[in-house]
Order: sequence, then C-alpha cells, then structure tokens
Amino acid sequence: MIARASLGAIGLGFFPSALSAAAAGKKRKVLFFSKSSGFEHSVIHRPDGELSFAEKLLQQWGPEQNVEFTFSKDGSLFNREYLDQFDAFYFHTTGNLTEAGTDKNPPMTLEGKKAFLDAIHRGKGFIGSHCAADTFHSPNYGHPETRYKDDAPDQMDPYIAMLGGEFIIHGEQQRSRMIPADPHFPGMEAFPQDFSPQEEWYSLKTFAPDLHVILVQDTQGMKGPMYQRPPYPATWARGYGRGRVFYTNMGHREDVWTNPTFKNLLFGGVHWATGNLRAPVRPNIRQAAPGASQNPSPA
Repeated sequence: MIARASLGAIGLGFFPSALSAAAAGKKRKVLFFSKSSGFEHSVIHRPDGELSFAEKLLQQWGPEQNVEFTFSKDGSLFNREYLDQFDAFYFHTTGNLTEAGTDKNPPMTLEGKKAFLDAIHRGKGFIGSHCAADTFHSPNYGHPETRYKDDAPDQMDPYIAMLGGEFIIHGEQQRSRMIPADPHFPGMEAFPQDFSPQEEWYSLKTFAPDLHVILVQDTQGMKGPMYQRPPYPATWARGYGRGRVFYTNMGHREDVWTNPTFKNLLFGGVHWATGNLRAPVRPNIRQAAPGASQNPSPA
C-alpha cells in the first residue's frame, strides 16, 4: 500500500540557507509536465479534474521558493514559442510521449520533442523525478535480451542521451539507503547519513560518463534480482549543451514527496537547474559508483 498524507497537514518545512537565499533571487517559471503514455503514477493522477497530489504540493511550495509552476499533461503545446516562456521543465512522465498512450492526453509531435530538447541544449534547465527515467526508451528496450544492456550511442533515444540514465525495471517497494556522494550540492545541507526511505526503487542503466553523482543507491541487502549489482547512481546533475539537467530516482510514494529531505533535495535541483544556485558538477561517477556499469542479469 502507498502511504498517503493530508496536504492540509503539511507545513512549509525547513529549507537550508542556500535554498532560502535562492528564493530571494529571480523568480523562475517551471513547467511541470506529467503526461503518462505508459503507467500513470498515483502522485500525478488528477482525480475528477483536480490537480494531482504532487501538483498541489508544488503549488503550495512554489511561492515560498519564488518558483511559478505551470502544470500540464498536454504534449501538443510543445513548440519553441511555448517552451521559451519557461526557465526549466520538470518531468514526471512515462512512456513514449509522442503517443497518446495510457492517459489519452494529447501527445507531443516529433517536432515538439525536438524543440524541447533543443531548448535545454540552448540553456534551459531540466528536472526529472522517478519515472522521468522510464520515458522515451530505445527501440530495443522491449526485448528481454537487450533490456538489461546499455544502449549503444547510435541506438539511444535523444531524450535518454539528455537525461544521462535509463530505467530497466523495479522490484517490490522496500527501504534502501541513499549514500551521499556530494554533500555540498544545493539541498544537501544536513542530508541524513542514514536516509533510507521506503520507496519503489528503479534499477537504472546507460549512465552518461559525465554524470555528477549526488546520491548513490546502496544495494546491500536489497531484495530482488534487479538489485543484485554494485551501488549505482540514484540522483545526479550534468550539463547538456548550455543547459543543466537534474534527476532523482525518488518520487513514487506520497510519503516520500512529503518528506522534508526529499523536498530540500528537489528544490536544490530546481534552483540549480534554473540558474538561481551554482554548483560544480564535474564528472565523478567513476569515484562515486565505480561498479555502475555492471547491470543486473535478467531473472
């Protein structure tokens, strides 16, 4: 069962000093896009036309951090003129977004997808949580013999090339420790050394060699063949052209969304991606997760 929380009972919470300073900077506009061409997660489901659980939280949190969120599931809006109004794009999406798919909301056109990726390459920011890595897979993803292998550069979907990693599979929800690899990244102030939330953990592959790893998935003691592998990147930042890309594999459960540690990490990524906070993102994947390229074997 997914734990739920009352929005009315959630306070604004504690923000580290760096995030508070960023909130005093330039107001940023962020598009929160949550179309589900594949599986629709409960945190972004809109009951009876109301905003989703995640959207209501971001709507509540945005003013305190000087971030204006626009919420959409309409991929047909994606074109250069529409995208130019935003400082960054936040995806909590699944599947091939150029297809209507599960939620039947309007898909992107191929031209819209290119305009989106070009916007990041020209200097916009990108934030992805959880299922953003389960979006736009390569054509070989559906085959069992290739699903667990890293995509070759010429087979990699350009979205995955931008993101820097790709979902393989997940097992049962369980606790797993997040190992800090960069305690100085925005939002990581006072990050608990024993942070081990109950979550639906993604096993990931096709890591970009220039990842700046922020958190590492501690696989020791995890249940399921998909986690029988060395520790691997769970949260990272990287450059993409002149743009800035931030991703975390957390965000499936409602009680993760309402956890102050996740909230601080998320807004650290938002402020970094939009340019309100600066941080060095030199590649460190070889030091932080030296066994990251050892993917699990198919069960």
